[in-house]
Amino acid sequence: MHVVVAGQGYVGLPLAVRAAEVGHRVVGYDVDERRIKRLAVGESYVEDIPAERLRPLLDSGAYLPSADPADVAGFDIAVITVPTPLRDGVPDLSYIESSARLLARHLRPGATVALESTTYPGTTEELLAPLLEEGSGLRAGVDFHLGYSPERIDPGNPQWRLENTPKVVSGTTPEGLAAVDAFYGQLVESTVPVSSCKEAELAKLLENTFRHVNIALVNELAMFAHDLGIDVWEAIDAASTKPFGFLRFTPGPGVGGHCLPIDPSYLSWRVERALGQPFRFVELANDVNSHMPDYVVRRLTEALNHRQRSVNGSRVLVLGLAYKKNTGDARETPAARVVELLSRMGAEVRGADPHVVVDVHVAEPAIPGQRTPDHQEGGPLASVHRVEATPEELAAADAVILLADHDDFDYAAVSQHARYVLDCRRRLTGTTVEVL
Repeated sequence: MHVVVAGQGYVGLPLAVRAAEVGHRVVGYDVDERRIKRLAVGESYVEDIPAERLRPLLDSGAYLPSADPADVAGFDIAVITVPTPLRDGVPDLSYIESSARLLARHLRPGATVALESTTYPGTTEELLAPLLEEGSGLRAGVDFHLGYSPERIDPGNPQWRLENTPKVVSGTTPEGLAAVDAFYGQLVESTVPVSSCKEAELAKLLENTFRHVNIALVNELAMFAHDLGIDVWEAIDAASTKPFGFLRFTPGPGVGGHCLPIDPSYLSWRVERALGQPFRFVELANDVNSHMPDYVVRRLTEALNHRQRSVNGSRVLVLGLAYKKNTGDARETPAARVVELLSRMGAEVRGADPHVVVDVHVAEPAIPGQRTPDHQEGGPLASVHRVEATPEELAAADAVILLADHDDFDYAAVSQHARYVLDCRRRLTGTTVEVL
């Protein structure tokens, strides 16, 4: 089949590659011409898709990266994998809307459109369907199939990949569900059909809200435990030995990526707008997790004061600018806030990260004339002085903060050469190390 994947970011590129590998003719559409040029020469910017996997598909013609709307024509199946950011606390669905209008111009009877972008329950049927119908003159569920299948990509996870992660699928009609299920059934080992698109949309938000709330719980617990003189990490280790009724979550410097800082707020916004009631768990989790970078800076300030140093004039080395270990994904990274606060306080901030190869990692497609939602040109990460975590850099720093515990870092060298380390991931040991 002729498959179009709109958006070639962390979700769209793996999906397009996998569809090409199983035998479809795939157009990976993205309006960012810089990305398309990189893909066209076999250069991947997503860690999960190495160049060795991309090049054979390009050479065979199974995969065509394109910024030309004409290449969308004639599709049998189209999948929308564009970002859904928040703008002043309100969901911004303009990327979905733009994709819908483009696909509608080329929509044919019998074709299938699936949405993967995370959004509030009702988006597929109440927003996407009318746009496709208006632009094509066809009727959803009658002339073409429409469904929703939430993405479950976990960048940098070698165990759970697109192929072996169960895929939730849905359709606006039984026939639409069957069409969406048949397509994804070729790409993944197992699918999980649900009765309607709203249940599938809610399932995605439930997954992320569950993580968000539990991370907030242990983050707040870590702050209280520190003030009480209790090792929260040892307590978590002990609780984790219980074989039932407990799932392990650990503290950190904050949450990042597209999912946790943003997606639960979609659910909160929908509940507030539809029912007029606040979603208190989400709002509390947002408050705790968004202020963790501030707490990290406060802990560092206290540590420097204890050593008769002020933040102003101190040299601080930040290890890990990505939001999670072993990836180059800096979307919504808590490191940005930490760097910003320290710089405002007069610190000389340096950053080391072997995975974040540019100051700001643009990870999602854009609409022509608009910035990508995670583009922070001129922001805190764009100005941080990039270095390698050499013994000399470690020794020259008045303080080191470990934010993302990449396996590439030489932790023995950090413990040996750093004068003081605030370890936000419990990766280090030694007399100069303080754990968050």
